[in-house]
Amino acid sequence: MNLDAVRRVADAVLYEGYILYPYRASAQKNRSRWQFGVLMPPSYAAVDPSETTRLRAECVLEHSGAPEVTVIVRFLQVQRRTRLKANPDPAIPASWDEAVEHEVTVTGLAEATDFEIPGGEQHEADIVRRRAPLTGTVSIHAEPLPGPSQAVRLAVEVTNRTAAGAVPADREAALPAALVAAHLIITVTGGTFLSMTDPPRWAGPAVADCRNEGCWPVLADQGGTAMLASPIILPDHPEVAPESAGELYDGTEIDEILTLRTLALSDEEKREARATDPRAAALLDRVEAMDGATLGRLHGTFRKPDVPWWDPEADASVSPETDTVVVGGQRIGRGSRVTLRPGVRRADAQDMFLVGRVAVVEAVLLDVDDNPYLAVSLADDPDPELRAAHGRFLYFTPDEVEP
Repeated sequence: MNLDAVRRVADAVLYEGYILYPYRASAQKNRSRWQFGVLMPPSYAAVDPSETTRLRAECVLEHSGAPEVTVIVRFLQVQRRTRLKANPDPAIPASWDEAVEHEVTVTGLAEATDFEIPGGEQHEADIVRRRAPLTGTVSIHAEPLPGPSQAVRLAVEVTNRTAAGAVPADREAALPAALVAAHLIITVTGGTFLSMTDPPRWAGPAVADCRNEGCWPVLADQGGTAMLASPIILPDHPEVAPESAGELYDGTEIDEILTLRTLALSDEEKREARATDPRAAALLDRVEAMDGATLGRLHGTFRKPDVPWWDPEADASVSPETDTVVVGGQRIGRGSRVTLRPGVRRADAQDMFLVGRVAVVEAVLLDVDDNPYLAVSLADDPDPELRAAHGRFLYFTPDEVEP
């Protein structure tokens, strides 16, 4: 199974918030990192109820009789970088947390599969990098669901069992013993996963009974054979835009904006960012090497859907300018004059000022459930042509107007 596209999205999850713009250790927001998918060692989670040692993902899959499930657990191991000698250059931080990627793969149902990640220490001139050893457990269970369909509720649980020795003094001290940005890629052969956000009607109760803690599983491929269970809530079939040139470590930003802001950093700010983290240095190199065509692609791309949710040209039966509705025994359509009677349950308090006002119907529209409503403009509007040109109308249901 080719998981390249899934891994691109999973990598964005893995490094979400790893180092935030402006990519400098001195930035206040980069002094409080590692916020997503953190599974702390038991000794620290026991004294801080806001932290947890485990994540749990549950989803529903249909199968043909002999499904084979594979779970890939992905996370970061904190690597603490320390400078042994004092450095007079304030741009170079005395200490900084880097990260090392890890994957643990478990195939088949398993009550408990233990894993170990070794620690280590590396020296480079006056810099030392230290990693604490990690231990954990992956468990995979399948519970058959009642009914004619061959379906099971699949549960995957990952637990950090790292012994951190004495109880860490604070969160920063506990992080080297944590699994950071932990998430799952779950695949199946001989079966298909069901959407957790839009399941078929028969599977609705089973999906509602699923218990997800610290993550949310979504369909990760079009064939329903892969799920991505992420600490960041994503839609089904998430994608990384092909125009995106690489990680910016801040998924809440728009690539173009963040790229332009990075280019606008001063030379001194860029020097500090390069000294902070190798990934920040590589990001700066990539951004500075972008040509005009690459930047132009980041400015925006319009992708027309294959099947528009509503398009007058695709559905000739819908004509807002000529359609009508019956109100009070009279046909109301474009050009009709009506008196506004907004309902008492409307959310906009400004509607009270429209009671009794006369309006002109501009169009009869349908919502996604085929319920009609009216687009209107006030008859005494001082500039109706401008509003019409911009499509700035007021909207009411037929029972909120009188002929």
